[in-house]
Amino acid sequence: MPKAIWNGTVVAESDNCVVVEGNQYFPPDSIKSDYFQSSAKRTSCPWKGQAQYYSLVVDGKTNSDAVWVYPETKSAAKNIEGYYAFGGGVKVEV
Repeated sequence: MPKAIWNGTVVAESDNCVVVEGNQYFPPDSIKSDYFQSSAKRTSCPWKGQAQYYSLVVDGKTNSDAVWVYPETKSAAKNIEGYYAFGGGVKVEV
């Protein structure tokens, strides 16, 4: 089962991930939202839409803008709408 791990803590885990461009996208019900802190960062993808970012806060340490989600996607990316992906040193085990 894919897991996203940062600072020794599992922050998301699911058997229902979707892989897009080499990233595991975790469904919204698989994240441990207590570790997620909303960020002001936004980026735009021509075929997915606008991404919203989150920082991870685990045991007093912060990993800024390490998570992104497309709350509303363009039609080509509906399969990842609302799903979360990880970067910034977050280890994703498959």
